[in-house]
Amino acid sequence: MTPLAPSFTDGREVRHVLNVSGGKDSSAMALLMAGRVKGLEHFRHDGMEYVFCDTQKELPETYEYLARLEAELGSKIIHLNAKAGFDHWIKVFGGYLPSPQNRWCTKMLKLKPFEAHVGDDNVISYVGLRADENRSGYISTKPNIQTRYPLKEAGIDYKGVVKILEDSGLGLPTFMKWGRTNSGCTFCFFQSPLEWVRLLETYPHYFEEAMSYETWDENDPNKQFTWMQDKPLSSLLDPVYRNKVLALYCKPKTKASGGKNLLTAFGLAAEEVANNACLMCQK
Repeated sequence: MTPLAPSFTDGREVRHVLNVSGGKDSSAMALLMAGRVKGLEHFRHDGMEYVFCDTQKELPETYEYLARLEAELGSKIIHLNAKAGFDHWIKVFGGYLPSPQNRWCTKMLKLKPFEAHVGDDNVISYVGLRADENRSGYISTKPNIQTRYPLKEAGIDYKGVVKILEDSGLGLPTFMKWGRTNSGCTFCFFQSPLEWVRLLETYPHYFEEAMSYETWDENDPNKQFTWMQDKPLSSLLDPVYRNKVLALYCKPKTKASGGKNLLTAFGLAAEEVANNACLMCQK
């Protein structure tokens, strides 16, 4: 792999730490760095530390996929846990739910445990940003942590990620089979309304837990803390509204829509989600 331009000037040893999220991109990156991608063996780096920041609010499929990835890599994935979990921090923030504008969950449950694990050591952190993505994400900015994007450096896009996973036998994360796009907490605010519907259908108890964190006062906008934009999750319990979401998001692709079947009527557009999602969670 091409050496990083030296910017650590203290002469200390450098640690190499790869963040896996339980999603497709970071898993493909881990296989790439393990020298498992034909024709790109020069990306192999021995002595890599693999870490997963565990919020303890993850999907069961995430843990299952991480275990399978460990087997493929032949290396242990270290689970990092925050000293205080989500339920503690939501009380600290007065019931204010995390959002794209205020990602305290990523900061407290992902970045802080990672930075504590790194300490003051010089570290190169490997993050699963693909070649077809144009974003910087949400990562550590500590001066002793430099970030590399091996998938981007290798020119690997979405199709390339899928090929790596299929060729290795690992395959795509199983949560994608029922409609979840990315890894992340069961109640991640980057989910589309369709993904919330699929969560309700697949894991109703996780959907109920997500609802329990919401606050909705019809008469006071300042007391409306919801996971979806403008509507509480309870609105999806209404079959009529739920069918509207399904009809809107599952429309057949047409030339007029540019081949897209995700519309923007409910919250963030799919493109905005892809461009703004947290790199430590959604990869």
